[in-house]
Amino acid sequence: MVAETAREFEALEAQAQTLMATFGNAGHEAVAPAALQPADVYLDVIGEALRARCYVFTDPDGDEYCLRPDLTVPICRLHLERHAEGVDKAKYCYNGSAFRFQPRGANAAHPREFRQCGIESIGSNEREKTDAHTLAIILESLNVAGLNEWKLRIGDLGLFRALLSAIDMPERWRERLRHQLWRPQAFREELVRLTEAPASHVSGMPDKLMRGLDTDKQEEAQRNIARYLDEQNIELIGIRTLEEISRNLARIADDQRAERLPVATANLIEGYIGVNAPARAAGARVKDLMRDTGVDISPALESYHKRLQLLADLGVDVTRAEFSAEFGRSLEYYTGFVFEVLVPDLGKRSPVAGGGRYDGLMRMCGAPTDVAAVGGAIHTERLLKAMRG
Repeated sequence: MVAETAREFEALEAQAQTLMATFGNAGHEAVAPAALQPADVYLDVIGEALRARCYVFTDPDGDEYCLRPDLTVPICRLHLERHAEGVDKAKYCYNGSAFRFQPRGANAAHPREFRQCGIESIGSNEREKTDAHTLAIILESLNVAGLNEWKLRIGDLGLFRALLSAIDMPERWRERLRHQLWRPQAFREELVRLTEAPASHVSGMPDKLMRGLDTDKQEEAQRNIARYLDEQNIELIGIRTLEEISRNLARIADDQRAERLPVATANLIEGYIGVNAPARAAGARVKDLMRDTGVDISPALESYHKRLQLLADLGVDVTRAEFSAEFGRSLEYYTGFVFEVLVPDLGKRSPVAGGGRYDGLMRMCGAPTDVAAVGGAIHTERLLKAMRG
């Protein structure tokens, strides 16, 4: 760990106690989820960017585990152990280690083992109110710890999802654009591909086979592909199943038959992604962009402005908040409001705190339905570094 001396360890402990006391005063129950987590649950939900940075191993019984790369998923699993349906309201706080491989090399701002002090609020359907309270508590705890100089970066995946839903396109294209949002270059390449040739990323497949595939007829598609593999004496090698292969090829076949995405529509998406402005001005800019193109995402915009007003009512200086439409954090389970707290000395790559809404994560962890949830965490080593200057 970064805590190389007893004095530094004591400083981290004192800082964590201050943060946890603030969380507790706000009504969050202190919990300590296991550091060792089933790998299959984690690797399925955290997204590609973080999956490659997990420490994964197999125990003597052949079961695969990982050291938790964050504490949100373990909190969800703990909540499900207590409440099988997942919908019961609860507020948790925690202080514990997380573990991530650092591809650029470990340093004081990016150690392989680091601490997170955070909060999670599960089960409240007052989404904007809970978003605002979560961020306000994180900022209050930073203030109580002594950090006053910070900038706030926010995003809203709900706005992006609303935009894609309002545009006429196949659902599979929406899925691909949502999936690529975290990778700006890949996102723009996907957008260009959809306007030029949606299936251009695959070639060499027999026309006769592709013409017989349809995502609405999965069983027939699977039989056709199995027959083709048998006729060509091709064996399945690797981890993909016949069902997965047939589903992917059927989507490609659908793309080959689909109309291309209109350039004007791609320009609208590109225009939205390019919005980067102070929080209040950004909302007005998105509204103008939608009005000019005739696309209606009024409910999502109303939610955005309601959240800003609630933050202001809670004493948060929203003039210090910058909105970035393409900001989505590195964890793919986020579904709505997202944020990170930056300090000048550490830079954009090393936020002191961050978090957001993840309404689909509880289902991904085993709940029968989606459950409203939002949380935030403070990177305590970075906070200590920022405090010391």
